[in-house]
Amino acid sequence: MKNEKLTLWQGDCFQKMKEIPDHSVDLILCDPPYNLAHYSTGNMTFGWRGEVNNDVADWDQKALNPADLVTEFKRVLKPKGNIFIFCSYNLIGKFHDAFNAEFDTFQFMVWHKTNPIPCIRKASFLNSCELIVCLWNKGHTWNFGKQTEMHNFIEAPICAGRERLQNPKHPTQKPLAVLEHIIKIASNPNDVVLDMFMGVGSTGEAALKNNRRFIGIELDSKYFTAAQNRLKNIK
Repeated sequence: MKNEKLTLWQGDCFQKMKEIPDHSVDLILCDPPYNLAHYSTGNMTFGWRGEVNNDVADWDQKALNPADLVTEFKRVLKPKGNIFIFCSYNLIGKFHDAFNAEFDTFQFMVWHKTNPIPCIRKASFLNSCELIVCLWNKGHTWNFGKQTEMHNFIEAPICAGRERLQNPKHPTQKPLAVLEHIIKIASNPNDVVLDMFMGVGSTGEAALKNNRRFIGIELDSKYFTAAQNRLKNIK
């Protein structure tokens, strides 16, 4: 699917990214697998509330090596472009090892979930924070606002209500509030935003609603169809 502002591809992102021209992307904003499947204790069912999704999808079980992303990310990104990658504690060191020497700046943001999944057994901390790797070179696009807007800490609830797609239900759907915040500070109107782990298209919706162009790649056919239906009518 392709139009003036929207390009969607179904397939393996490592292959599809090769079709993107050199230095044509302004912002890479993506949410790759966290490889947390082997830590999962399975879904939890309760009589007084809905099932707690503590089981990660099959796609998370294939190991992701951040070093495999470096070459294509550097090739497609414009000199003034930015990269923001959602990740978990178990991969932050691997992203640092792979990318720190490749960009002038390696930083991170913390997304604090104001409504995390409850820790029913009270045996550990709530999983209320996620990390976002941030990469750029000198002279990068940066829409500096008030100091209060430039913290590397952002609070927002996880997807719920109308924003949360139910069929198919993606276990790691990211909230528009977080995605729009990043898009506004790290890109300009009409810029190209790339998400090669598109899922159900949340990054695409955030990009299109803020007058950016969007390239999305997704391997899973049911997620791709959901994203396609979600994005095709956004002006």
